[in-house]
Amino acid sequence: MKCETIVHTFKPRRAVFLDRDGTLIEDNGYIDRIEDVFIYPFTVDALQLLQKEFLLFIVTNQSGVGLGKISGESAENINQHVRSVLQSHGIKIQRIFCCSHSRDDACECIKPKPYFLLKAMELYNIDIARSYTIGDHPHDVAFGENAGATGLYVLTGHGRKHVEELPPGANIFSNLYDAALWILQRSEGE
Repeated sequence: MKCETIVHTFKPRRAVFLDRDGTLIEDNGYIDRIEDVFIYPFTVDALQLLQKEFLLFIVTNQSGVGLGKISGESAENINQHVRSVLQSHGIKIQRIFCCSHSRDDACECIKPKPYFLLKAMELYNIDIARSYTIGDHPHDVAFGENAGATGLYVLTGHGRKHVEELPPGANIFSNLYDAALWILQRSEGE
């Protein structure tokens, strides 16, 4: 009797990497209290649509920790609260990646450096070329582009304030829901 070797190959998955403040929730500065978290009304609908086709991640720069404005524990509590609220609506966030350094720390994990995208690729078998980043700062767009993903910009949060800093041809949307519709339309048939 001859034994056969079975090799499992898993197709790389597509993902959307979401900024937190100004994209999923209102940007209320250095948030350290649950009471100051306000999820945008379109967030749940957008993520429910996206998760049908994409793994969802949150990638957030929380420089307030490095600057001493909020504690690491507070940042973690806010992240877990956001995840819990989304989970109560049936939305699965695969992982929250959080950089708690200030820009002056010159760390490897602060956006727009692609550290967390590369980590997700390794841990979750992500097809980065068919994945997206979404945020309200130019560094959220560059974050995706620096790893080979498509970076999308939203005009919520600080979006309107920094729109002039975007490179020509940037993908700009009024909010996360509009960005989600564009992604899904673009990825039909993939």
